[in-house]
Amino acid sequence: MDRRRLRIERSVTDVNGKLVEGSPKTHRHRELVLPAFVVALVANHAANKLPGDLLFPSHAGTILRANNFRRCSFDRAARTVGVPGLTPRELRHSAASLVVSAGANVKAVQHMLGHASAAMTLDVYAGLFGDDLDVLAERLDRLAAGVAADQMRTASRSGNARHELESADHSR
Repeated sequence: MDRRRLRIERSVTDVNGKLVEGSPKTHRHRELVLPAFVVALVANHAANKLPGDLLFPSHAGTILRANNFRRCSFDRAARTVGVPGLTPRELRHSAASLVVSAGANVKAVQHMLGHASAAMTLDVYAGLFGDDLDVLAERLDRLAAGVAADQMRTASRSGNARHELESADHSR
């Protein structure tokens, strides 16, 4: 929680009614970045859990099946907030959209989503990055203005130093 990350190390898939546990689909862990308000919620939820406990178990304390979660909790919550029919998968796309809007680069999004390659991430989310051209131009303008200001400060300091050296030479 100190690093504001949620590490995904294993997954459980429902295959024909049987739960199969394994590594995530890329066979490598991934990390999700958590904003501070989510860290506080997750930390509070995990407060009395032991290492190895499920963070979000079923009511019986076992692995929470996706269909049960949708039927018992998620669908009701989606209706309550005025988005009936919303799916957890759509939240994944929303998360990707939000981190891209916040300035994440494609490699960070790839890592967060567990895609095998940045090309895969771009195949799915390229449209999100394309809208950044105006923002990119504005950032380049600010960068150029900052470089120009730095060059002026450096030139000014160099000129003063040169003037001081010339004055010192003349006084000898």
